[in-house]
Amino acid sequence: MEEEPEVIERFFGVYLLYCVNPKYKGRTYVGYTVDPRRRIKQHNAGKKHGGAWKTSKKGPWNMVLIIHGFPNSTCALRFEWAWQHPHMSRRLKHIPKKRSSQKMFDFRLTVLTEMLKIGPWCRLPLTVRWLDYEFSKNYYGCISPPLHMPICYGKVTSCKVKPIQGTKEDNILSQEASMFCSLCGSSMMEKDSVTCVKPKCSLIVHLICLAKEFCKDGKMILPIEGTCPVCKFNILWGDLIRKKNGCYRDLDEDPNTDSTSDNDNI
Repeated sequence: MEEEPEVIERFFGVYLLYCVNPKYKGRTYVGYTVDPRRRIKQHNAGKKHGGAWKTSKKGPWNMVLIIHGFPNSTCALRFEWAWQHPHMSRRLKHIPKKRSSQKMFDFRLTVLTEMLKIGPWCRLPLTVRWLDYEFSKNYYGCISPPLHMPICYGKVTSCKVKPIQGTKEDNILSQEASMFCSLCGSSMMEKDSVTCVKPKCSLIVHLICLAKEFCKDGKMILPIEGTCPVCKFNILWGDLIRKKNGCYRDLDEDPNTDSTSDNDNI
C-alpha cells in the first residue's frame, strides 16, 4: 500500500527581525510567514531569493520574535500591517509616537503589547514566542500579553500529524460513523467534533455548540475560556483549537495530570 504523506498543521505567524549588521545594527522589520525557517533564509539571501527589498543587502538579520496562533492568513496579515503602521491603524491611534531617544526595537515591543490588549486581537488564542533566548533576556517583562496568551521560548517546530493507518474500507466506515453532541444531542461526524483537553473526559461536542456555551452570558463573541460541561475543568479556547489541530495527539496521557497543554508545539 502506498504510504500517505504527513499532514502538517497550518502555521500563520507575524515575526520581528533585528539587524545585526554593524552598519545597520538596530534596524527592525515586521513580516508575515507560514514558514519561519525558510523566511529568515530568504531575508538573509536578499531580494533575488525571495527576501524583502527593505532587508536586502542589509543583513545578516535575526528573527528574534514571532506571534502565532492566528486562525487564518487574513487575520495574520492585518496584524502585520497594524504592527508596521501603528499610527495609520484606527485601533492604535492612542499609542504615542516614537520618541527620538527611543530605540526602534523598544518601540516595536511597546506597540505589540498594546495590540495584544485590544480587540480583535485580545480574544485570539495567540502565542508570543521568543526565538532567540539570549536576546530575550534583555527584554524580560517588556511584553505583557493577556493571561491566556503564553510567552514561549525556542525555535518553531512543525506539528506533524500522521494519518491513521487502515484500509480504504476502514477509512470510509470511520468517516460515515456518527456521534452525538453532548450539548445539542444531534449527530455529527468526527471531523466536525471537538473534545476536552483533560485526559479521559467524555466531552464530544460541535465546536460551535461549545462556543455558544462559553459565550452564553452574552458578553463575548469569541470565547477565551470556559468550563467543560462534563468534567467541569476550566478550558482555554486556544488549547481546544490546538488539540483539534493535532498538537497534543502524540503526548502521553497521564491520569494524574489536570491539563495536557503544551504550548511549545505548533
